[in-house]
Amino acid sequence: MNELRLHAEDAEDLAVISAALQDAVTKVADLAFLPSTRRFALVVNRFRWEEAAACRDGGARARAGLHFEHVLSAQARNIAQDRPDGVLSLLAVRYEELNPPSGIVTLVFSGGGELRLEVEALEVHLSDLGLIWETPNRPEHKLD
Repeated sequence: MNELRLHAEDAEDLAVISAALQDAVTKVADLAFLPSTRRFALVVNRFRWEEAAACRDGGARARAGLHFEHVLSAQARNIAQDRPDGVLSLLAVRYEELNPPSGIVTLVFSGGGELRLEVEALEVHLSDLGLIWETPNRPEHKLD
């Protein structure tokens, strides 16, 4: 199993990272805005979709680090920040360019939670951190 390392500097690249992170889970305590370095970082347990087709049942998860550079501000909506053990399930990462190269990155979580990052320029890094484990639970999304 190979470790994933991705870098994004535009919306098209970010869409690849978003796909790799679909159904990643994290805890509120694992989110951090570092204003002095203008970085927003989080650690997630991501489902390894890139290998899921080869698995009959379940799949694997990997511990991964995600960070955004050039972050001017961070705002949370519908995320209970007073509950550090609260679990968040990431659905998508979106980018809206406003005044190039600046824009808004939105991390969309199940249950209506969102993180909104105002960025001076888009620069995102996703790296597996080496810990990979098998899981019998493959994420599912029921369509109505």
